[in-house]
Amino acid sequence: MSETKPPPTPTKRRDFLKKAAVTTAGAAVAAATIGAPAVHARKKHTWRMATTWPPHFPVFGEAADKLAHWVDVMSEGRLKIQVYGAGELVPAMMAFDAVSRGVVEMGHGASYYWAGKSPATQFFAQVPFGMNAQQMTAWIYKGGGLEIWEDLYSRFNLIPFPVGNSGVQMGGWFNKEINRIEDYKGLKMRIPGLGGKVIAKAGGSAILVAGGEIYTNLERGVIDATEWVGPYHDYLMGFHKAAKYYYYPGWHEPGLNLEMFVNRQKFLDLPKDLQQIIRTAAYRSHWFEFAEFESKNVEYLNKLVKEENVQLKAFPEQVLKDLKKLSGEVLQEVVETDSDSRKVWDSYTAFRKKVSQWSKVTEQAYAKTFTM
Repeated sequence: MSETKPPPTPTKRRDFLKKAAVTTAGAAVAAATIGAPAVHARKKHTWRMATTWPPHFPVFGEAADKLAHWVDVMSEGRLKIQVYGAGELVPAMMAFDAVSRGVVEMGHGASYYWAGKSPATQFFAQVPFGMNAQQMTAWIYKGGGLEIWEDLYSRFNLIPFPVGNSGVQMGGWFNKEINRIEDYKGLKMRIPGLGGKVIAKAGGSAILVAGGEIYTNLERGVIDATEWVGPYHDYLMGFHKAAKYYYYPGWHEPGLNLEMFVNRQKFLDLPKDLQQIIRTAAYRSHWFEFAEFESKNVEYLNKLVKEENVQLKAFPEQVLKDLKKLSGEVLQEVVETDSDSRKVWDSYTAFRKKVSQWSKVTEQAYAKTFTM
């Protein structure tokens, strides 16, 4: 039988507890020391986003605000983005340059605003009589469009991100009827991008002004017509008070793709997880905007027609045929004079040809069932 040891005295117990406390404290210090680099690596960043939209503008500006919020939440406050409306930080049409130079970290707008920098930028917004929203999104993400877009913007020290799509837009607001293509002669219309070039070829004048200036210009007769987005935005902008006829469909923008652009160097300087958080927030924003447009436009079209007695008119079939012909001429002229545009156009048309085959037996065939 082994010898039984006497229980520890109070003094020994106190010595033991002191040693245990010292050991625990040492372990805690060691753990804190080991974790110190990780803690210090969680540096906080504050960025600014310059948009081309009025402050907190419905859908567009709201999407920018939401994107900033999502980044803040996902990063647990490590990346905060302050969103500025057009003119609050830089003028609307200066956002591209401001981000390119690193004066501002991020921008939010539509790529056809930057045609003066490179004609090829227009194709990433929309093409007249081109692909719709889902086809455009598929081309960008899975058809090689994004890679070409990123290569083009890298020359300006930028990284582009698709952040929304309007779906098929309306044809615009007019103060005279459009019965034939000759009615565009002498018409002053606010319309950007390639659609504007088509109007010019039809004999009109394409004028580019920021969204916040459109109503005043229309009301004062500086312009005779304008396109903007769709019933929701057009109702809020009050265009029905300054123009008589509301035409459809939006042949010039069958699915406007919106963009966020980030200073390339500043993005690459971020930790990898924050880079992915920005990408994820942009992807979420893309589908938020599309869903918001689809849900709001039908509601506000009814308001315009039933409550405001707006004259809703379809472009005559022959006018659309003539506009499509002119669009083909415009596109051909652009791609023949700009190698970057040719590269984008070749990718775009190859994907459109492929996806159109699928559309014939799906969306187009299904749409016919609504008239049965």
